[in-house]
This record gives sequence, structure tokens and C-alpha cells, in this order.
Amino acid sequence: MGPIEVTTDGAVLHIRLSRPQVRNAINQAMADAVSDAVDQLEADPALRVAVIDGADGTFCSGMDLKAYLAGERPVAGDRGLLGIANRMPRKPLIAAVEGYALGAGFEVILSCDLAVAAESAVFALPEVQRGLLAGGGGTIHLAQRLPRALASDLILTGRRLSAAEAVAMGLASRIAPDGAALDAAMELARAMAQAPAVTVATARELMAEARWWQPHEAFDLQAPYLQRIIESPEARQGAQAFVTKGRNSE
Repeated sequence: MGPIEVTTDGAVLHIRLSRPQVRNAINQAMADAVSDAVDQLEADPALRVAVIDGADGTFCSGMDLKAYLAGERPVAGDRGLLGIANRMPRKPLIAAVEGYALGAGFEVILSCDLAVAAESAVFALPEVQRGLLAGGGGTIHLAQRLPRALASDLILTGRRLSAAEAVAMGLASRIAPDGAALDAAMELARAMAQAPAVTVATARELMAEARWWQPHEAFDLQAPYLQRIIESPEARQGAQAFVTKGRNSE
């Protein structure tokens, strides 16, 4: 059995980290395999979104430190950690988190569009306490997404977050009962897959770019994205569908 399992469910690609003997710790083989799965996601127009989870009730315990000591760095080309951290795939990723998401495992979640956390899920970046740095995106993402005091609390102490804390901080999007994170994530993925691909892609691109815009320029910079959608066949089809049903608005 390889380091991941890849299956499809309609328009959804399911990627399962599968090294349960080391709580799904990330090594080079896993990074390369996930990168190949992302290639599959991006190359197949029938696939619209991916869900990533971990085998045997653990999302990911982090980087495989034995592999690290042997010289491995679990990155895949310019995609970075686990083949996703440095370069956002063109299609959405949703994390389904059960159990521990530590170190590089937490960084993988921070690289996803959405995360569903089981009630007893645990998140942490313990790298600094081990003489390492969360260089797979964790330090960057938390510094961008949280106030400095909160980011410092997590990065410099390595303290563990509960699922409820992660949602409250905006680091996960929803909580599911234990054992049901994957089902909830798949439900989100299927809903996302129903929207036109061009609108999902444009919305993701706009959100990524808008983080860096100043308020006084935001609407002007948004205009080309909006025009792209207004002029698309999908927009006209969607409007026509509402008119045909006798509705003029939401």
C-alpha cells in the first residue's frame, strides 16, 4: 500500500494520507504522491474539488522526523510541503480533520480553502519548541490571518488548539461530531462542485489577491474579475434558469 489512497466520488477527489504506523507523518514519498494527485485533480475537467483526510482517526502528526534526520525534506518541486503549501491548486481543497493535526499537518490544513474539524481534533505548531521552524506555510499563514499576539502565542509556544478554538480563530470553518468530519467535508465539496467552475476559480483568485489591496482601490481592482463573470456563458445560463422558474432574484 502506498503513502496515500486516492478515490473519486463524482466530481470530488478524495485524498487520504495513509501512513497510520507513524500517524500519517509526511515523508518524501507522501509529498510526491499528493503532488501527483493534485496533477490528477487539475488535469481532469470532471473533477472540481478535493477532500484530504488521514487514515485511522488521525489527520497528520507532522513531518516524519526520522526521514528528516535521514536527509528528506517532504516537498514536491515548487509546490512545497506535501505538494500543496507553496502554490495553491487551481481547484479547491477541503481538509477533514480527525484527531491530531500537528506541525506540518496543521500547515497542510492552513493551505486548504476550508477545514472541517471533528470535535476532539487538536491543532498545533510545535516546531519552535523542537528547534525547528514552521516553514511549510504555518508561520506565514498565521502571521497573515491572526492578530500578532494570537499568532505569536501559537508559533512561539507551540500550544495546542481545540477544534472550537480553531473555528473561533477562523483557522477551521466547521465542527463535526467525532468520526463525521469526512462526511461533512464531502457534503461541502459536493455543494461546491455544483457551482460553475469559472465562478469558483474566479472567486478563489479574487479572495487571494484582495488580501493585499487597500480599501480605496479594492472595487476598482475587483472590476476585471467581475466583468469576466458577467460576460461568461455561465452567468447568462444562471440568470436564464431563474427567469425560467419565474424568479427574478434570490
